[in-house]
Amino acid sequence: MAYMLMSLRAVNHRLTNLPVRELPAIAASLAASIAECGELLSAPQSQKAGKTDSDHAVQVHKLVTRISSLLQDRTCEGRWAAVVLVKALVEAGQWEILRGSEPLVRGLMGILNKSDPASTKIMSVITLTRIFHLTYQYPTLVREITTPSLPGFVTSTLNLISAKPSSEPTRRLKSNTPYLEVVLRAYSELIARHPTTFRPFSAQMHSILQAIVGSTPRSHSRAVIDVSEQLFIALHHCAPKNTGGEEWKNACRMTIVSIHETANHVLRAVVEQWESVDPSLRQQLDHSIDYASEVGSHGTNALGLARWRGLDLGVDRLLVLLRMLSTFLKSATSSTVSIPVGSILDLTARLMSVTVPSDAGGVHQANPEISRTEREHLFTELPRIHAACMKLLHTLVKMLDTAALPVSQTILEQILWVFRAEKFNKKVRTAVYGIVHVLVKLIGPSMNKKTVSSLSDVIRICCSDILPQDVENSAKELPDAKSKSKTNSNAVNADFFLNPNLKQGRQTSASIKFPKLSRAASSLLPVILTYIPTEHLAPPIRAEIDRTIIITSDKDAMYASVLNPSPAVKGRGANISILPFLARSYPTEMDVEALIRPRMPVLTNSTGVGHYVDVEDDELEEVAVEATPASPVSTGFLRPSTTPNLQDLVASGGPNKATITTTLNKRNHLEEPGIQSALPSTITEASAGGIQIKKARFESTVSTTPAGSSYVKPEPATSTTSIQTSSVKEDTPMLDNNVSIVIEQSSSASHAATANPPPEDEDSDDEMPTLNIEPDTDEEDEE
Repeated sequence: MAYMLMSLRAVNHRLTNLPVRELPAIAASLAASIAECGELLSAPQSQKAGKTDSDHAVQVHKLVTRISSLLQDRTCEGRWAAVVLVKALVEAGQWEILRGSEPLVRGLMGILNKSDPASTKIMSVITLTRIFHLTYQYPTLVREITTPSLPGFVTSTLNLISAKPSSEPTRRLKSNTPYLEVVLRAYSELIARHPTTFRPFSAQMHSILQAIVGSTPRSHSRAVIDVSEQLFIALHHCAPKNTGGEEWKNACRMTIVSIHETANHVLRAVVEQWESVDPSLRQQLDHSIDYASEVGSHGTNALGLARWRGLDLGVDRLLVLLRMLSTFLKSATSSTVSIPVGSILDLTARLMSVTVPSDAGGVHQANPEISRTEREHLFTELPRIHAACMKLLHTLVKMLDTAALPVSQTILEQILWVFRAEKFNKKVRTAVYGIVHVLVKLIGPSMNKKTVSSLSDVIRICCSDILPQDVENSAKELPDAKSKSKTNSNAVNADFFLNPNLKQGRQTSASIKFPKLSRAASSLLPVILTYIPTEHLAPPIRAEIDRTIIITSDKDAMYASVLNPSPAVKGRGANISILPFLARSYPTEMDVEALIRPRMPVLTNSTGVGHYVDVEDDELEEVAVEATPASPVSTGFLRPSTTPNLQDLVASGGPNKATITTTLNKRNHLEEPGIQSALPSTITEASAGGIQIKKARFESTVSTTPAGSSYVKPEPATSTTSIQTSSVKEDTPMLDNNVSIVIEQSSSASHAATANPPPEDEDSDDEMPTLNIEPDTDEEDEE
């Protein structure tokens, strides 16, 4: 706060002491300082202000008073500096400044009616628009400031860009006015929030917009035409209550009819095979064309646009109307509207059915009443028209999203029809890549092999547009042994031998790429690899895609290729992945490292299925068992345990032996319930330190023998320091009719007191009882 207070004092000091003529030079610096004091300016004034708060309020009041006086200054420099400072002040102070901004608004409105420079008036329009925008969230301020001031603002700005004759209800646009773009942008921002205030001026604004959109000479910039189209569409907000949607629909339909009327004259050089599916549209279109006169319209169209003459102006009018139709789809509406999808597709079908003929001959029937010069001129303009149609379809699919699924295949067929005939044009290729990008995301997973094959030409040319030009030239300029001998020595350019740099500079200039085309092509390949089923892509096409992304080192496309590999096909070799090229191109990327070596949790071979195992405790347990001395007396007993891992059974070695007899069957898993109950448990031995649980050990001998085969008991250990303490031998019944397990286990504990095994007596207490793996049922007890 202290720093802000010092900044505010500095601003007030310079505004008060410096001459007014020097203020424009430091206006930007003063505005930046005011913007930094936003927390101080927007702080609410407390009712019981202390000494510090009182100083703050004094400085703020002093600043507002000084700026208000500058708005009424006699010099243009003072008023210009005041307009700049007012905008910075209201943006930094928010509600605290806006609630007392009525004198500032009146001062700014007065500047619009004075003979100030254009820069001052433009800044005043921008500042007033910003004030009206900031007060919108405060209904009280809208009622007190915006509503009383907005009608005067609209009237003053309309006078800046147009003149209203007393005898006519409409306005005439002024030529070469510098305020046109800023005034139209102010209207576009405010008309949706204050439609009732703009309603009395809608007719005057409509006449101005008709003159801008329908201007035949290219007297306005592209930015002015774009904002005029947006404002023309936004006029439906001014319609009476609950009629905005119908007004939008009527304006959209009139735009479509105007495009058809313009196309009647532009496409007169060919005999069209198209016929509208809408009977009402066929009645509205006027097909009476005077072929003897120059191409052009004789009167205003459905939108009230002025007439035009010449094919160039007709194509420009067609492009403007197509862009306006796209703006209709992108603009926000005041109520729910119904989009005429059928009429739009009918329009694009007409315009895209006429394509540039190939060298072998065109498919269009030429109109004999039109000269060949006009027909060839039309063919040169067709790619521009088709590119605009594709942008319209792109907007339609993007706005409808999944609702465009029923018409997606129709749109795809239309653009592929044009692409085959006009793929030589860069604008057409760029537009095709954009619309295919959206369609593949929408219907790619459901594409069949035939539909994917129709995109092969698009994918090939897309790859060539991405590759550097020198790579393409090197592939095209490979020497041919047959043609080399027939080369005419007179056709060789001798300047290339005298000046080698000439050829190098020519190649460099030819290798310049169009950025929009390259971006559209580069963004298409990852989408194709991700959304189109990889089994439908032909191997040559997939190889071309992989080659292209390897040469260009496109990271996104490489990821898409690695994550969507080609499926294995019978009769072909192993599938090849471009993962090594991805790792080589981006060795320091974290996501590449995660893809190559994922840091997954360590998977251990646990002794229990479905249980967590502490690896450190398990290792300490094994070390303790090995370090424990052998006990002469065994006090262990068998306990149930889970099934050990098969790999542990194969890899383990030692004196313990286990033989698992199985037959080949898909259900030979160790997780079977019967096998889990059949496997032996761990043996508990007493040691000096306490009771140690020693896990069962098995030999690495795993044999697969037929079920029910005999088992030969191995010979007893020859060591005199260890004897067999437990023996389990039993032929288990068939598990799942295919598995038979025979297990013999002997502990490694040794007894120093006994040297010979005990006699095999049924009543002997020294021998461990045989483990019964049969189910413990009542029938077994009876037996």
